[in-house]
Amino acid sequence: MMRRWWAGWWLVLALTGALFGLPTPPLACATPATGPPPVEQPEARPPPGLAPAVPSPRLSDTALREAERAHAALKIYDRNGHPWRVAREDWDGARRRVSTDPAWAAWLARERRSVDEWIAVPRDRADWKPGWWHDFVSPKDGSHLTWTPEIPGEQVAFLHSPSDPHVDVTPKRLAAWVAELRGRNAGMMRRAALLYRLTAAPGYGEWAAAQLDFYADHYLSFEPQRPDQQARLYWQSLDEAVNGIVYADTARLLEPLADAGRRQRWWDGLFAPMARMLAVGYPRIHNIALWHRCAEARIALAFGDEAMWRKALDGPYGVHAQIARGITADGLWFEQSFHYNEYVVSAAATLFTAAGIHGRADSLALDVARVENLLLAPIALRFPNGMLPNPADGTGIETAPHEAFLARVSRIYPTAIGLTAVANRKDWDTLLDPPGASPPPAPLPKVMSMNLEASGMALLRKGPWQVFLHVGQLDRSHAQSEALNFSASCGADDITHDPGTVGYGSPLHRDYYREGLNHNVPLVEGLGEKQPQRGRLVAFDGQAGVMTAEQPAYQPGVSASRTLRIDGERLVDEVTVSCADGRTRALGLVLHLQGRIETGEGWAPAPDFARERPPAFGYWTGATTKELSDSARFVVECGRTRLHVTVRVPGRFRVWHASTPDVPPGRREGLYVETQGARATFVTTLEPGPR
Repeated sequence: MMRRWWAGWWLVLALTGALFGLPTPPLACATPATGPPPVEQPEARPPPGLAPAVPSPRLSDTALREAERAHAALKIYDRNGHPWRVAREDWDGARRRVSTDPAWAAWLARERRSVDEWIAVPRDRADWKPGWWHDFVSPKDGSHLTWTPEIPGEQVAFLHSPSDPHVDVTPKRLAAWVAELRGRNAGMMRRAALLYRLTAAPGYGEWAAAQLDFYADHYLSFEPQRPDQQARLYWQSLDEAVNGIVYADTARLLEPLADAGRRQRWWDGLFAPMARMLAVGYPRIHNIALWHRCAEARIALAFGDEAMWRKALDGPYGVHAQIARGITADGLWFEQSFHYNEYVVSAAATLFTAAGIHGRADSLALDVARVENLLLAPIALRFPNGMLPNPADGTGIETAPHEAFLARVSRIYPTAIGLTAVANRKDWDTLLDPPGASPPPAPLPKVMSMNLEASGMALLRKGPWQVFLHVGQLDRSHAQSEALNFSASCGADDITHDPGTVGYGSPLHRDYYREGLNHNVPLVEGLGEKQPQRGRLVAFDGQAGVMTAEQPAYQPGVSASRTLRIDGERLVDEVTVSCADGRTRALGLVLHLQGRIETGEGWAPAPDFARERPPAFGYWTGATTKELSDSARFVVECGRTRLHVTVRVPGRFRVWHASTPDVPPGRREGLYVETQGARATFVTTLEPGPR
């Protein structure tokens, strides 16, 4: 299970989660700025305070009940029939727990030691330019590098990752390191503020406040790094939104320490201009837009700006619209990636938590119910080994149920799985808002054949086979060239899967992982679909175990279709590619398999495999090839399943076999079948046989 892409933002998001420890900390502030003074000043306004409660808009009782009843077997309902809860902060109970419970006392000691170690050293500099976390990747395989607090180029000579022990420090990688440093510093600010509220040790509060002073004094001096976005502390506005939530909560926690003048300084220098930037960014339905609106709402709650709060929720691309329009009728996020499915839940959960603490949860009841379904819906799509299908460009492969994530959001969504996972956890969430007792976990929902047409997907479950088909895309966002891709398992064995992608800054992401050759799709002149398209699911019969999808505009003037049929013990895959102009082209089909392929005799090395082909072909290594007529047969060992694979193509065709990139640093084996013509049909049969 690979989630390296979470490393940056989840550290910020799971702000309450680390375990650590004790003495009163020294005051260590960020390095003073050396640049010019702020170039603009926002309008003055009175020292803000907490937003008062106002009547909530009337909810649709029918819509709320319908949302709350979905996935009922996985939910825990309260006495009012709600499967979600309102977050709270019990400071008196927290102080009692750390003073009377040895386990909590030990946790507090560790938390203080960790924060002390961080704040003892100045961490941020005004002359550092932030970069993109996705550029902090290995040039070898695109996997994320290992972040350490030592300054690249000053305190360490090179960077490293588990698969790449010596990586040069470049300006782009240094800037990405700065972005992660700044995010980690934000998380420590909040942890220090929490320690201040818990222990009343002023050093923690003063350090956190001094960091806000620093950012407020110099926010407008930082130059935006992207002309299309006006983020200043970070390279992209998404990171400014994610961390803006942290800064806002830090300011809230420090309210007993900061006088009105200091809070005004934070508002004028940091929060007001940041909120204005976020408000104009991403005027569309999108996961980043939801982070923007959640950050605006969190700033509004922390500083009592009722107009900002209402706009963040009720605007044309506000929180309500994002959730109502971004979640499909199947309960999945429209950008298709299950990584982004969780990312959206993460954004919303930060807001729902704050709304509960501020007494504003009623404003979001329908949104809370709908997002819980977004959280739970993927569980019904899991493969027998727990892996999820992997449409779009998430990094690595998700699994379900994702116990750790269900535990992280159990403060809002108490499920038996999440409460069991969080039962003995010691962190800020469980200290301030202890979880309730968990009932025995209910059986997971049985995976059934499902027509997910509203989400551009379909699933067959019959006999030993489970097959997921990616019909097409609903939007360009995070789309890869993978329309008509399929993943499959036989029994408990993974037969073929979508490996996702690597860090977005890696050439492998651009040149390989998002291209057709990385997927089980037809290719025309070496390329998959040219533009993201919804396509059509023209036939689906779960009971018979058959589904057909079409892409009429797979490429300009080229159509493609795929039929997958479970026939007893066999999986039969039929792909047709047709060129409307009748011109002869190289028509091909890619098949990746998670096992050793026995090719037989007569295969020759193919050193020219990638010559005069798209760049993606250069990432297949050790290619061998053979020319055949009408059919090719292989035996493949996939775990405990021995598959007999037959590919049928009328006439002469050529097959290449090679090692292909999988989830880094892993590799797998692939077959590329190619014929010449204006139309071709490839029929592949995968049949388990005796070992």
